Amino acid sequence: MPGPRLRRIGSAFVLALALDACARTQPPVAGPGEAAKAASPPTAAATMPGTPSIQVIANGLVHPWAVALLPGDAGFLVTERPGRLRRIARNGTVSAPLAGVPAVFAQGQGGLLDVVLDPGFADNRRIWLSFAEPGDDGTAGTAVATATLGEDRVDDLQVVYRQVPKLPGGAHFGSRIAFDGKGHVFISQGERNQKALAQDLDVLQGKLVRLNLDGSMPEDNPWATSPGVRRVVWSYGHRNMQGLAVDPRSGRLWQSEHGPRGGDELNLPEAGKNYGWPVISDGADYATGRPYPETRGREAPGMERPYHAWERSPGLSGMAFYTGRPESPWNDSLFLGALAQQALIRLQLDGDRIVGEERLLEDRGERIRDVRVGPDGTVYVLTDAENGRLLALTPPNRP
Repeated sequence: MPGPRLRRIGSAFVLALALDACARTQPPVAGPGEAAKAASPPTAAATMPGTPSIQVIANGLVHPWAVALLPGDAGFLVTERPGRLRRIARNGTVSAPLAGVPAVFAQGQGGLLDVVLDPGFADNRRIWLSFAEPGDDGTAGTAVATATLGEDRVDDLQVVYRQVPKLPGGAHFGSRIAFDGKGHVFISQGERNQKALAQDLDVLQGKLVRLNLDGSMPEDNPWATSPGVRRVVWSYGHRNMQGLAVDPRSGRLWQSEHGPRGGDELNLPEAGKNYGWPVISDGADYATGRPYPETRGREAPGMERPYHAWERSPGLSGMAFYTGRPESPWNDSLFLGALAQQALIRLQLDGDRIVGEERLLEDRGERIRDVRVGPDGTVYVLTDAENGRLLALTPPNRP
């Protein structure tokens, strides 16, 4: 059930929020460790098909957060958390910051976050950006905007989603953007380090949101006709969702989130379901190593267990599926960036079942912030640092 209601804070909403009105750097996580276990399905065995080749495409990126692959030989778009969007050419040339991006709250974990191409990008040149949006009196909240990509700027910037209320503090903004191929966009975010808000359906913190591509609210959202509830919400009880991807084989949405110490998890979020934070969690308080006072255990009636959980927190970030390439030993894999454990995690899949886990890039000692898969099977990885890199991984040959 939703927690205590917060006082509604008035603001000018975009279309979706007008409809629903009716009704450091990284946080500390557990230190490096190799143990991993699945809550459901059972523990996956390690699998190591071979060593990929690695190419450094670009250096000198300042805390890059997301990479989008432009069509053909047009290169890449990369966000830098301080609030810059850059083009990177295939030869590694890094552009000056593009003009026209939104102003960001660049404190703590805030800043310019995800960038993705619109499903109709070939015709409309539209891109989507998620970011920490500044508010009054030092407050901020996750927001999403669309814009038209030009050569050295973006134009026609429109904010299509705003998290309300805006809150003080620099933690747990999320945020990733994913399309379901059916005219909807999903937006992940965090609970802004205010745990109880994840259970309160009158606010947007700790919620996975579903919109139509024009920013309006889908009529089949789970609370589309419910009063006193944010009607754009798809699922709730989430902590800090920094990975979101749709499985191209099934069209099913997968989501990863930072738990507290020992609580990182994968979910397959379904409409209207409660994923438990902070009432249920596999994690613990960073300071004490014990469960938070709000946490009752690892399961509770009406709340969903994570689909897969790690015994020690990798510090999960971006994620991407690798499918449709039967010639590759990486076929039918899910890749996830790991910040705390400084690795690229590859989960081997049999349908939705996780049957193996491999850690790549561990010897480089770099925090992996984002991962995307190119049409030719190349895996692109961003490392999060003052001197961040864009890497290209070519999979090993099948034994």
